[in-house]
Amino acid sequence: MADETALVRFDDVGMRYDGGAEVLHGVSFSLAPGSYHFLTGPSGAGKSTLLRLLYLAQRPTAGQISLFGRDVRELGRADRARMRQRMGVVFQDFRLLPHLSVFDNVALPLRILKAPEAEIRRDVGELLAWVGLGEHEAASPATLSGGQQQRLAIARAVVVRPRLLLADEPTGNLDAEMGLKLMHLFEELNKLGTTIVVATHDTTLLARFRHPRLVLTEGRLKTMPPAPPPRGPVVQRTAPVAPRAEDTRGEGRS
Repeated sequence: MADETALVRFDDVGMRYDGGAEVLHGVSFSLAPGSYHFLTGPSGAGKSTLLRLLYLAQRPTAGQISLFGRDVRELGRADRARMRQRMGVVFQDFRLLPHLSVFDNVALPLRILKAPEAEIRRDVGELLAWVGLGEHEAASPATLSGGQQQRLAIARAVVVRPRLLLADEPTGNLDAEMGLKLMHLFEELNKLGTTIVVATHDTTLLARFRHPRLVLTEGRLKTMPPAPPPRGPVVQRTAPVAPRAEDTRGEGRS
């Protein structure tokens, strides 16, 4: 029976592509509701594969995954789609929809959840302004720079105030100031109860935002304590636009 006290649970999970070598070997861990973890490890260690399993984009070739108290093997297509509505995902390749405007890319998850249009206009407008894209609402994502596209992808992931946020190298194309600003937004979301997993190579972020680490090496996972704190003073910033505490979209409309 799935452990209903954990939001996420992996039990001896393995993943093999097309009969080749295993990408993940016997991976076991659990994430409590409201926890925050960094997912680290060298390139090719299996981080993106683990995130795809969390997002239900792939099925493991061995072991068991429980998500939101459900064994994912028992989920049909409709159940998996509903479960994804509880998540926000920042993909490394952004996966923006080129036929939709900047505004409509961010608004799409809210429209799927049938949020009122006035609420969509308010929340998407505020979030786009905060990530520096307020003047690009009507633009096509194709006209944006790589850093702007990454900010757009992050805005789309967090607009639903998800129960589970998965981010694959979310600061990779951002300058240091914007990267810190968006990481502080993740901190605010976490304070409101969102469970977060951030895959990153950035040792500065690991030291500044001290959360437990899931460390992958050659497909094997170890749970590690937070990285040592940075030397010297740390400037703390607060996200000027934080999700509204009374609105738990990722849970209430799933």
